[in-house]
Amino acid sequence: MFARRTLAQRCKLSSVSQTPSRRDRLRTETSAEIKAIAMRLLADGGPSAISLRAIAREMGMTAGAIYSYFATRDDLVTVLVGEIYTSVVDAAEAARDAVPEADPGGRIIAWGKAIRDWAVADPEGFRLIYGDPVPGYQLPAESPGKQAELRACTALVGLTAAAWPTFAAGRAGHGRRYHWTDFDPALDAHVREEFPDLPPAGIALTLRIWGRMHGLISLEIYGHLTPLTSDAAAIYEDELRDLVASLGLT
Repeated sequence: MFARRTLAQRCKLSSVSQTPSRRDRLRTETSAEIKAIAMRLLADGGPSAISLRAIAREMGMTAGAIYSYFATRDDLVTVLVGEIYTSVVDAAEAARDAVPEADPGGRIIAWGKAIRDWAVADPEGFRLIYGDPVPGYQLPAESPGKQAELRACTALVGLTAAAWPTFAAGRAGHGRRYHWTDFDPALDAHVREEFPDLPPAGIALTLRIWGRMHGLISLEIYGHLTPLTSDAAAIYEDELRDLVASLGLT
């Protein structure tokens, strides 16, 4: 009986200890507000407008107080990129994996549509990751954002690798001859390790697929496409279908 009471007491204490304190909740809420204002500054003035001092003024905080949340602007940007990039890659991978592996064309379309859906819902996030670079900022090598970037790159090359046999069969004897030295050494090494059967031309094809996906999205997000059409989504989906057809896929 004593042992059972002790175990119950321990479970209760464990439950209490896992409940965030009021101070922790306030810190989480303040951190979220800082990130939200940073994204609004980005939307209003571009990447160079992100400033801890500007955020502190808007929130009625001292510079010292906001630095206790993010020591530098770069720390804030790193967190933003990590959270946003991880979220979009999660969504794109889920959309891709909802389509059978036997349908590489469908998986390419699912990935592309997921990227556009995110960009339209979060244009500031798209601009942060794929738009103008933040002046003087470099994404740290071991950061969550860099890991998400690698996941996205690997996934895109994987989509190309799945389509490659069909594409190559239809292009036998045609097209430019690429060499591994034509590409970034780090990308080269990663692709050769993850997809040993994919030739250098597979990297070129991956970049072309990426460009076709992001080209129309960028025009739309930066306001160049919307004045010209009332149905940017339909144009984008037709572009994806044409992309898949150009690979020899259905």
